[in-house]
Amino acid sequence: MKTLIIALVVAWLLLSLIGAIVEGLLWLLFIGLVLLLVTGAYGWFKLRGRPRA
Repeated sequence: MKTLIIALVVAWLLLSLIGAIVEGLLWLLFIGLVLLLVTGAYGWFKLRGRPRA
């Protein structure tokens, strides 16, 4: 589960960078940032409630 969240965060960061670099794809920056925030919040709540083994 932790690996999936990290992979998604990296993917969203890459989408955001591509959107920021290519001016015509500025909408990709916003989509990437929104998805990054949603994935981070999901991972925070999902992994925070789990007791450490």
